[in-house]
Amino acid sequence: MKGRFIKYLRFEKRLSENTVISYETDLNQFLSFYKEYSTSQKIEKVDKRTIRSWIVKLSLSNLSAKSINRKIASLKSFFKFLVKRDLIKKNPSSHVTSLKTDQKIPTFIKEKDINFLFKNIDVKEDCTGQRDLLILELLYGTGIRISELINIKISDINFAKKEIKVIGKRNKERIIPLHNNAIYQTKKYLQLAEKEGYKNQYLLFTKKGEKIYSMLINRIVKKHLSTLIKSKKYNPHLLRHTFATHILNKGGDLNSIKDLLGHSSLAATQVYTHNSIEKLKEAFNSSHPRA
Repeated sequence: MKGRFIKYLRFEKRLSENTVISYETDLNQFLSFYKEYSTSQKIEKVDKRTIRSWIVKLSLSNLSAKSINRKIASLKSFFKFLVKRDLIKKNPSSHVTSLKTDQKIPTFIKEKDINFLFKNIDVKEDCTGQRDLLILELLYGTGIRISELINIKISDINFAKKEIKVIGKRNKERIIPLHNNAIYQTKKYLQLAEKEGYKNQYLLFTKKGEKIYSMLINRIVKKHLSTLIKSKKYNPHLLRHTFATHILNKGGDLNSIKDLLGHSSLAATQVYTHNSIEKLKEAFNSSHPRA
């Protein structure tokens, strides 16, 4: 059964060899445990209690919750495959839940540093230089994801209403307001593009006039951020986190930020409140007479 599953991963799902090896390692560990745990060697005899006992054993071995969750996911995929192929009747892992993991507080750029960035950024006075500036302006000014930025068409921008349409996850469309500087930089970019003979339905493109791609945007963001700002990370998502944190710090409503970011639930947005709480603590400690 395991061999058929591995073959399925390799040839039907076309997963990378490293991923297949990872699945196989996780399954081998579970099957070794099952061999010791149970007198029965039949896979159809595995039940929810067996899987939970395995998870307990993994937890006691000082593995991180993230690593254990990966192993649980491997096992779930295996049993789903067996049920789908009628090799077993019931999926024993269907009600097994993943472990809770520590939620990381998003890294963001301080307001004074972001102002320093846009005041001191050095770009060429041509279409490519203006494109790089516009990428940073839109990422920080709207909080959009890199995938959303790549797919913006010129027709998605409404200059009269000062707003931009983006297509997010699961093809959900949302409208985001544009501030005056973003509009100015966009118009300037389009004028330079027309002057230099570029024609494209997409807003952002390469020097060859082709639609821009994520690796290039990552390089552009890293190049400009790393020269002017000290941070642990230099990627487009850093600007998205900074956008959300700055709005919240200025008194923005959490539900509004959720809509701007395109989050499906408020839980995903609430992570930004940690940064705001830290700022409140700083203000308290520096201002309160008894702090």
